[in-house]
Amino acid sequence: MAFVIKWLEYIVMKKVYIVLGGVSFFLTLFTSSCNSSKKMSERYFDVEITEEEKMAFNRKEADTVEIASDSTEYEVIIIDPGFNFWLQSVARPEGYYSQPFLENRNQIFVINYNQRVLQPQRYKPDLYQLQIDYNVNIDYGYELNYKLYNYFIYFQRKYNQRLGPFVPRI
Repeated sequence: MAFVIKWLEYIVMKKVYIVLGGVSFFLTLFTSSCNSSKKMSERYFDVEITEEEKMAFNRKEADTVEIASDSTEYEVIIIDPGFNFWLQSVARPEGYYSQPFLENRNQIFVINYNQRVLQPQRYKPDLYQLQIDYNVNIDYGYELNYKLYNYFIYFQRKYNQRLGPFVPRI
């Protein structure tokens, strides 16, 4: 009888060791996969800022960009020091992107931006002050979409924000 009890204790202990060994293996595997994905995501979202961009980001004087036209009857005023300089010196030139591309990206950026405006306890209220009224069913024209898109790229790069699933590249 004592032999059977010792044998059962041995089998139970062996199963415990196997289970503990299996748990520690999966924990190690899970932890290493989390660390490698974190390193991968840090590399993926790493945005290199050029010296020209740093100059634009550090500007302090008033820099207003006004987008208005009689044909569309819409007006956008962007007041952010350095944006006009950045637009003229760093951004891709007009015509580089198609209007449907700009409209598509602007729609994504506006939705995410407006959601952040509505959550001042979660996002910096000094960055997200006013909602943007952008209707996808209205043709705002190329110029407005071009400058709005580039402002979102500038905004994300300057303030290290992400308003969409893609890295804000130039």
